[in-house]
Amino acid sequence: MPIRFHNTLTRRIEEFVPATPGEVRMYHCGPTVYSTPHIGNYRTFLLGDLLRRFLEWQGYKVEQVMNLTDVGHLLEDAEEGEDKLEAAARKARKTAWEIAEHYAQEFFAGLEFLHFLPAHHYPRATTHVPEMIAMIEALEQRGYAYKVASGNVYFDISRFPAYGRLSGNTAEELEAGARIEINPEKRDPRDFALWKIDAKHQMQWDSPWGRGFPGWHIECSAMSRKYLGESFDLHTGGEDNVFPHHECEIAQSEAASGKPFVRYWLHARHLLVDSTKMSKRLGNVHTAQSLQSLGHSGDALRLALQKAHYREPLNFTLASLDEAERKVARYRDTGVRLRDAAATAAATEAAASTRQAVDGLRARFAEALADDLNVSVALAVLDEAVGEANRRAPHGGDAAALFGLLRELWGVFGLLQKSLESTPLADADILALIAERDAARKARDWKRSDELRDLLKQRGIELLDGKDGARWRRSGR
Repeated sequence: MPIRFHNTLTRRIEEFVPATPGEVRMYHCGPTVYSTPHIGNYRTFLLGDLLRRFLEWQGYKVEQVMNLTDVGHLLEDAEEGEDKLEAAARKARKTAWEIAEHYAQEFFAGLEFLHFLPAHHYPRATTHVPEMIAMIEALEQRGYAYKVASGNVYFDISRFPAYGRLSGNTAEELEAGARIEINPEKRDPRDFALWKIDAKHQMQWDSPWGRGFPGWHIECSAMSRKYLGESFDLHTGGEDNVFPHHECEIAQSEAASGKPFVRYWLHARHLLVDSTKMSKRLGNVHTAQSLQSLGHSGDALRLALQKAHYREPLNFTLASLDEAERKVARYRDTGVRLRDAAATAAATEAAASTRQAVDGLRARFAEALADDLNVSVALAVLDEAVGEANRRAPHGGDAAALFGLLRELWGVFGLLQKSLESTPLADADILALIAERDAARKARDWKRSDELRDLLKQRGIELLDGKDGARWRRSGR
């Protein structure tokens, strides 16, 4: 089955053919760790996670890299201004290193909450400065970089005529939009920094050009080259990365190696909240941690952030998250019933028919995602599969085959990867947990009472509170 993706570089949907048959090497722009990542960031990161899950499901061996920008970059991505990490450090009265480590840990906590597959490599800019220096030296030797009196080193755009092909920006548009008056030491207003000298900057390294720090763009080029080579298959990011970041990555990487940099570029559109851009001023910035503190699950947030095509804006609302919670609960209830039924299912004529239906649903799901990750169709097939499971399993359908199919399809979207792994609770264990919950309620420990109810629900046990106490039943029975 051919897989097709929309390639930002060519502006068309192309068949995906990795450089090495059966293997995929891909790089994702990760967070700049100066603040807590918001759910818009995670929507972009989920594009990479979905890609990996789908490609591995299709039998590819995937090498995945996601960087952490812990040197920082300048406000508004301009060449001048205060570094975001430095600004956060000054405000918090901490060092830039402390700020970077704090928010890096918040980023990883969000990945765990959202059940991301761990990338094979999480390189940090601060630990790869030697690779950046080596790349800048190569650019200098090939005539693509120049040093000015201040010690700053810039990439010479005039030497790379293809600059602008990813974003579609023409040389005239780039020149018109450049702020010439801010930095007269550049040969061309479009030139971008490879190495910066600033005595006030906290993070400093020795280099052939003086003690300083790398420009933002060189970081990803150097780190991707170290782990994936000079050319690789897939590179993702948000639409705001197209220009200037990814445009500059292409220029400096191809100028240094003389080889094509990335074969396929995929970019996710922005996330809106209540049809409005997220902003602190409007108070509509949601983080994974803030939603978790409200009692929402990682499964539901994953589903809510993946329900629209990556090349379309996604409007997030708390109501849509509540809807996702209800859908995940239905998924879980179905999964628990099928898991329990699979152990005792007998082969019947209906079971043979079920296996045929399973094969058809699996094929349609795969075809949808092979069509540039068409999640809308794939999720519709998933819902159809859940409906088929609920219809067939009680009437002799192959519960094991149905359960296996749903685990596969949920797995591609990263859903229910932990809550269905446990074995069914024995009646005695259920009664013990209910007794503990009753004791918590009598002590007015509502937090513990709710935790126990949620635990039982996750294990497929539904509580029915009444005047004579709580009764229970296994979900769907």
